[in-house]
Amino acid sequence: MHFISEELEEYIELHSEREPELLAKLNKETYQKILLPRMLSGHFQGRVLGMLSKLIRPINILEIGTYTGYASLCLCEGMQEKGQLHTIDIKEELIDFQRKYFDLSPWGSQIFQHLGEATNIIPDLDLKFDLVFIDADKENYINYWNLIVPKMNKGGIILSDNVLWSGKVLEPVHKNDTSTQVLLEYNVLLRDDPRVETVLLPIRDGLTVSRVL
Repeated sequence: MHFISEELEEYIELHSEREPELLAKLNKETYQKILLPRMLSGHFQGRVLGMLSKLIRPINILEIGTYTGYASLCLCEGMQEKGQLHTIDIKEELIDFQRKYFDLSPWGSQIFQHLGEATNIIPDLDLKFDLVFIDADKENYINYWNLIVPKMNKGGIILSDNVLWSGKVLEPVHKNDTSTQVLLEYNVLLRDDPRVETVLLPIRDGLTVSRVL
């Protein structure tokens, strides 16, 4: 679902920071070789993620849902010199693809891949995070949130993707549509959680920015 016209989306991209060369190659190869390439963050959202990272200057970053690693590299753009990015995904077949591009970037040695269910992996990460990007299994968003908030530094930022869910948040929820129901509950949770302040941005499929108090 396009919340603004494709022509206006194109104008926005043309008048935003250009897509870095390595990310353009990753974008192209994802569309050539990987299933469901629309899952890629892409040029505009990638520039938003990169800009937020540069403003935050995180030391430790957590990403839930790596896919081909496009957003991972964007999140690294503002990472401090001794920082780390920990990224979690369940798709073993994408590990080598991700690593190829990670190692072509300036941050290869600072990016740590975790394979498996995020709900099992997050509790074992003995770190406090400054920046988190949630972009995986929507049915687990509330579970992710409850695991992540206690691991955040004060002033840390949690980004949640796809919170408008192609506009389904405004439509009657079908009986078996668990993802939409969870996202509706999740959006209310973030708005009302006294531990954070939250703004939902209409970027692509909806991006929520939550700042830990």
